[in-house]
Order: sequence, then structure tokens, then C-alpha cells
Amino acid sequence: MVAPAADPSLEDGPADEFESPTEAWNASVESRQTIVSATLNGQRLDRAVVALAPEFSRSHLQSLIGQGHVRVDGEAVTTAARRVRAGQRLEVALVPTAESRAFRPEPIALDVVHEDDDVLVLNKAAGLVVHPAAGNWTGTLLNGLLDRYPVAGTLPRAGIVHRLDKDTSGLMVVGKTLAAVTALSREIAVRGVHREYLAIVDGVVQPDAFRIDAPIGRDPASRIRMAVVASGRPAQTEVRCLLRRGDHSLVECRLHTGRTHQIRVHLAARGHPLVADPTYGGRPALGMARQALHALRLGFRHPASGVAVRFEAAPPADFEQALETLRGAATTS
Repeated sequence: MVAPAADPSLEDGPADEFESPTEAWNASVESRQTIVSATLNGQRLDRAVVALAPEFSRSHLQSLIGQGHVRVDGEAVTTAARRVRAGQRLEVALVPTAESRAFRPEPIALDVVHEDDDVLVLNKAAGLVVHPAAGNWTGTLLNGLLDRYPVAGTLPRAGIVHRLDKDTSGLMVVGKTLAAVTALSREIAVRGVHREYLAIVDGVVQPDAFRIDAPIGRDPASRIRMAVVASGRPAQTEVRCLLRRGDHSLVECRLHTGRTHQIRVHLAARGHPLVADPTYGGRPALGMARQALHALRLGFRHPASGVAVRFEAAPPADFEQALETLRGAATTS
């Protein structure tokens, strides 16, 4: 529900669209063919393919060869270094890159909390990737937005102004017009968007409330991790402990900045990684199969009316079950 308020981010992805060379040749993709000329006699296959499709990069054409999308005299050849002979028939199916196919409509189920002409507030399910990237070129929130609102294709990132990690559940706001996207992006930039999260972490969190002010940047030891590093960007998180158990705590976190993996990094740096977050050292517990993080509350000034609005979304079933287990253990300990 909408309520007036005084105050106001390497997963395995889906299979490639063309799972076999036969599908590519039968699909509606462009194919080209030619007879190998005398000037290409004895040349490598990838060089001959470049001559046939010079507008594509050699690396992309080599990948097409490796995937079986190039034929010599009707036979698929997957070795780029193979030599061709004059008179041979060369064919290539110009299968588009995964990136070029990423921004297309797909029917994705969305849990809509609020919608009007300017904004969409949704409760993102854990496991849903927000934006296409390597390993997740399809099945993302962006694909779902393009399907739900074709006009989203004219907006930057289909109206997405902030992200949640794949395995984080909870509230997000999306702009439906360029004016809304611009206004929301500016409010995020000046830290006017109110974001509160629930997290279950390892260990006994002390004290009851504190603020983490530590810069975050790419972990120098791992490209898939972020870390507290002196050269990172400023990042501030307020933390309040709601419940303690022998070896776990429930905390509420308020973001003042929106760095990649901010809550996960900040809490791990304090010795309290999120439950079931192996990237940052969190151990499986309480039945959680994904990182125990949920975006509980979201507040912002409506880009059209200027009225401050807030939304709240209860945690999903897996998180609620973990909370019940935690509360029960706390009561009996």
C-alpha cells in the first residue's frame, strides 16, 4: 500500500537461444555463402569467414566457427585454423551475439506493489536477475519490463534506476517515463531515497546500533567480490540489531549510499557475513539456500507529485521460515 510519509546490486545463466548449429541454420538468422576464391586458397578458415562478413569482429566469427555455425562444402567445421581450398563452398550463419539479443521482451512474472503513470514499485523475487549481463542474458527483470511496457525500450535500462542482487528479495522502484527516470536517478544521487533491509547474519552483533562508514571497491584478490578498500567509493550503512541468538543475529540496515554488495560487504567486514552468502563467508543455516537479505522498505518523493511515499513488503517464505527458526531458538535459549 502507498502511505504518505514525513521523510522521504557470476551466476549460471540460461542456455543460449540456439542450442545446436541445426537450430541456427533453420532459424530466421542471416546466412551468407560464397565460393572460396583463388586468393584465399590455403588460408585459415577464420580469415576466409572474415572476408565473407567483414563487418563482424574476428573473435565473434571465430566463436561462430567453434559453435558449428560455419560450413565448408555442407559440413560443419569447428576448427578456425583449418585451411580452405579454392572452389570450396563456404557458408556462415550470422547468429547474433548474446548481448545483442538481451534487450528483448520476455514474459516474466512480476509482483507489483504499486503502479501509476510514472512509476512501478515491485517486490523482486529472490533468484531474479535485474539487468542482463554475462551469464544472464535472458530471463531478467529488464526483459520482463520490456514485455509489460513496450515503451520501456525507449528508456535508459528500461526504466531501472537501482538494482538488487540476484539472490536478494524485496522492493525496487522503476521509472515508466523519461522524466520519472531522471527524477528518481537524481534523488538516488543526492541520497534522497530511503532504503531499509532485513538481514540474518552470523554471530552476535554488538552494539545495538551503529554506523559503518567504510569505502567499497573491487576486491583486489577476486574480480567477483567487492571489499572495503581505501581506494573505494564512500559507503555508509546504519545497522540496528533486532534479535540475537547464540550464533546468529537479525539486523535492520539502512543504506545511505548504494554501492555494489554494500550491506554484504560492510557486515562481512565487521565479522558478520550474511547467512548463506558464500561469496563473503556466510555459512548455510536456518534453512536458507540464498543470502539472507530482503529489501523491506522503500521511500522516495514521487517524481510527478513530489509527495513522499513509502512502501513495505514482507519477506518471502524462505526468509520468514528462517526468522521463525531464529525466534524460536532465541526464546528457548
